[in-house]
Amino acid sequence: MQRTPDGQRHARDGSSWGRRARAERAHPHGELLARIARDGPPLFRVRIPRVIRALVFDFDGLILETEMPAYQSWVEIYREHGHDLTREFWADYIGRESGWFEPAAHLESLVQGPFDRAAVQARRDARKTELVAALETMAGVREWLAEAKALGLKLAVASSSRRAWVCGHLDRLRLEGWDAIVCREDVERAKPAPDLYLRACELIDVAPDDALAIEDSPNGVASAQAAGLRVVAVPNELTSGLDLTRAECRLGSCSELALADLLARFR
Repeated sequence: MQRTPDGQRHARDGSSWGRRARAERAHPHGELLARIARDGPPLFRVRIPRVIRALVFDFDGLILETEMPAYQSWVEIYREHGHDLTREFWADYIGRESGWFEPAAHLESLVQGPFDRAAVQARRDARKTELVAALETMAGVREWLAEAKALGLKLAVASSSRRAWVCGHLDRLRLEGWDAIVCREDVERAKPAPDLYLRACELIDVAPDDALAIEDSPNGVASAQAAGLRVVAVPNELTSGLDLTRAECRLGSCSELALADLLARFR
């Protein structure tokens, strides 16, 4: 007997194949099970851990504790003019992601009387330079640099400060062996824009997601993450109370962990 298409369909529904198909449709994952039985297991995307190939360091407040001298030098100037500059106010300045605070202009707005902004700025800068010149590298930084070189990692600096400032202190501290040093004048935008980190990764020929940024401030963390780097936060005395939760890891200092142990957290 010749069967119609409808007859064929109903004949199959009465067969063992039809009973199995109905059971599969009744199962909450029946369609998926049927597809696996027919085509084999699906291919799932697996996130392959990236290997860290480079460290990119911030400079101010991370390699060298310049944040406290920067603050203290202004505190002295403010007091000379009868005003206070609190840590809370200064920390807010460090942590903000937009806008810019100019202490000399702010102080001028507080002073009732003549104010030579250029002279005040010059005296403050000289005092800051004096205070910073007495400082040594922050705890654990030299050890991390030595370990990074032993592991064959690339090394870079990404700083919103000027090159003369950064390189002058790196030379004074004899911190050598950098594969790239990127400073404010090398890019269009400073942190929290990603430009400094993107340029650093470009110069050392390492993909951003294969690099680990070491930062001390919210601005720096935001900059590195926007560029696609992994980030560890190592705050200093002035930034320790700021929100650094966007970083994947936070340490009290670079001496808290050996570099190899830190890298193991990012595998």
